[in-house]
Amino acid sequence: MDCPSDCEYLQEARKHEQPVEVDPATMGNPDIRVTREFLESNAILMLAMSVVMIDAANERRAVDSDVREALAGLIQTYRTLQKGVIYESLPANPLAASVFRAVQEAIDAYLQEETARLGMTKTRDLDVLRLLVFFERMALDINNGRPRCRAFLDALHMFQPPTKPVDNAAPSLILS
Repeated sequence: MDCPSDCEYLQEARKHEQPVEVDPATMGNPDIRVTREFLESNAILMLAMSVVMIDAANERRAVDSDVREALAGLIQTYRTLQKGVIYESLPANPLAASVFRAVQEAIDAYLQEETARLGMTKTRDLDVLRLLVFFERMALDINNGRPRCRAFLDALHMFQPPTKPVDNAAPSLILS
């Protein structure tokens, strides 16, 4: 059964889930260092990537495992770029491949906009790789092992700016 992300029973159940055991020493590309300062200085790109991952997954009804597969392909692609080789590691899974393409297009659009705005590209391929690794680590950390899990995708909403609630109720102050 697919519960919506805002289902109170689903949210309560997630509080009691046991995550899949992962060795922290080997989790999510341990050779790549991601610091809080790095994340704060790249918050705009991180926000853009999270929005695209959520939208792409929702459009295609993808789940966390599809997004993790897309992230793994993107990480491999950016690792080869670090070696000077252009090679896309497109996942065989069509859902993961479509999320891969959507994130790749968003990164390209971000870099083009940054170049147009600043006259140069400030964001390096290594910066993109570090953000991808951050998302992969987050997805692995939240993974509960269920095949239809969307806990990671739901957690990505924390990167979204808070929306101001619309108050359509009439004022409660009565003047006589």
